[in-house]
Formats: sequence, C-alpha cells, structure tokens
Amino acid sequence: MLLEDQIEIYRRQIATDSYPMSIGELANLYRDGEIDIHPEFQRIFRWRDGQKSRLIESVLLGIPLPSIFVAQNDKGIWDVVDGVQRLSTIFQFMGILRDEGGKLYDPLICVDAPFLTHLDGCSYEANDGTEKSLTPTQRLDFKRARVDMKIIKRESDNRAKYDLFQRLNSFGSVATEQELRNCLLVSMSKTHFEWLTQVSNDHNFLAVLDMPQRLIDERYHMELALRFTFLHSIPEPRLSSIRNIGDFLTEQLVDFADLSPRKLEEEMAVFSRTFEVLAESGGADLLRRWNYTKSRPEGYFSLTAFEALALGIAYNLPGRRSSFGDIASKQRELWSTSQFSAGHATGVRSDQRMKRTIPFGRHLFSS
Repeated sequence: MLLEDQIEIYRRQIATDSYPMSIGELANLYRDGEIDIHPEFQRIFRWRDGQKSRLIESVLLGIPLPSIFVAQNDKGIWDVVDGVQRLSTIFQFMGILRDEGGKLYDPLICVDAPFLTHLDGCSYEANDGTEKSLTPTQRLDFKRARVDMKIIKRESDNRAKYDLFQRLNSFGSVATEQELRNCLLVSMSKTHFEWLTQVSNDHNFLAVLDMPQRLIDERYHMELALRFTFLHSIPEPRLSSIRNIGDFLTEQLVDFADLSPRKLEEEMAVFSRTFEVLAESGGADLLRRWNYTKSRPEGYFSLTAFEALALGIAYNLPGRRSSFGDIASKQRELWSTSQFSAGHATGVRSDQRMKRTIPFGRHLFSS
C-alpha cells in the first residue's frame, strides 16, 4: 500500500472541525452540561496555584492558549480530550467549576504571576466587595478572550480517537500510567470507566490485596483489576505475544470500551466470585510469598501469586460445580516449584513472568 493510500484511509477514520470560541461561550456550554471536562480527573491532575495563575495571566495578557481538543459523543456533548486542566482552571477562576458530586469548588484566588504581580490575591469577582478582583471591564475582556477549539466529530472511529488522545495528551503531570489509562477510558466510555471503578473497589478485592494507601492513591488497584479482566481468559498463544504489559493494557482499552452491558455483567461476576473465594479461603495471606523456613506467608502482595492463584481460579470458574479445595495448599505448591522459588521474580519482566505463572495457575486449579 502506498503512503498516499494509507493517509487517505486514516483521514476517513477521523472527522474534525475547528473554530475559535470565547471563554464566555465555553462557560455557558459548561453550565448547560454540553461540555464534559470530567470532574473525576481533578483527583489526578492538580496544578499548583502558581501554574493556574500563570494561565489566568496569559488570558488577561492576550497570549494565545494551546488548542483545546474535544470529542463529540453520541449525545452531542463534547468530551474534553486535551485541555482538562486549562478549562478547569478557567472555570474555577470564574467560580463555576463543580466536583463529581456537583458541589462548587472554592473560586481560585490568584497568586503572584511573572508579569502581573498585582494579580496576587485577585479573584474573578469579589463576593463581599472587600477582596481584590477584576474590574467589570476586565471581566468582559476575560470572557471575550478566544480559545481555538478542535472538535473530533462523533462519526470518527473510536480507535482513531484513542490514538489521538495519546498523541495529544498534555494534562499536566500524570503520576502513573494507570491514571493516564483512566483518562483514556473516560474519553472513550464513561460507563466502562465507572465499571472499572466499581470492581476495583470491591471489598473482597481490596482486602485480598491489602495494599498501602500510597498504591491505592496511585490507582495501582485499578491496574490490577484491568490485568485480571484482560488476562484471566486470554488464549495462551496471545499471552505469549505480549511484549510489554503496560502497552498491552493500554491497547486493550479500545476493545474493552466496546464490551456490551451483558459482557460487563459476566466479567463482574467472575471478578467478584474469584475474590470472594480468595477472601474466604485465607485472604491477603494467599497472595504473599510462602516462606518454607518459617512455615508462613510473608512480605507484601506478590504479582506472581496474583497471576497464578487469582487468574487460575478465574480461568477455571466457568462450569465449576465443586469448590477449589484447600487454596493454601495450592499456594505452597506454587512456591515449592523451582521456577517460582525465592529470587524468581528478581530481574524478570512482567511479560516473561506471566508466560509461566498464568499457565501454571490454570493447571493448578484445573481439577
């Protein structure tokens, strides 16, 4: 295929439009619920007040802002693909930004900016008349400032939207890859993001993981929920083709976002039952390394145990009529196997380890 042919095919996959809009127009769209900046992202992307103030200064000085990219969903609502923090800052300054529960954030009070030093302590509009604020003329100028909008039309291919999101992402500082995946997933299907949020907060799942709060804050439990969902029934030849687990999880989001409600229910049932079994059979101790010298589990959560035990149970759940027996003995069998003995995980990449742990776990629980 010639390059020109490839270009033409890809261009047909994504339909776009572009035009400038005033901040006042964008604020009205936001108030009317016609533009979704995903308030759940506010937990992820947190600009410091200095960063926010520099953005407000740029608007007041007439410095052009980078384009805002939005994707039009099936209802015609604009989902922000790139520009969440910029719009959030502008709306917070104007006093209209709301959280996930619909509660208004406290309006932004600017701090000292590089050029406009008198912006320090300034708000958009003073409520009690005592604090420093923009004048009526300055507020009009602010609302009339224009932002270039790039619109990805709803007839565009979902995979093309996904590719574009990755190329354009500039949401500020993303702490972890999973937080970026969360943003990608919300941009493709909020329903599927809410499903992932629900399963990753399953009380049995969290109890079995028994993770430090730091890892929960970094959404590592959500990454593990995705690993479970994408890997528990993956054909072994497909498993062998995985080269990087992070890239694999991200790439699978597109197909995951297309799963039907019925399929999501089926996946949730497998997820819930697996961690119910683990919670009832030994809980967090089962997903720790077994120390034969001390005859007890020790250490923290182990990915080796997760892949062998949790995924092994899930793979064998369909049509299962009897219990899985003594899972603690399965745990000891896992760690007594030479390829999983002490030091096995040291220096071994996830994709290489999974090629052994997942088939081993499937066989371990097959009878």
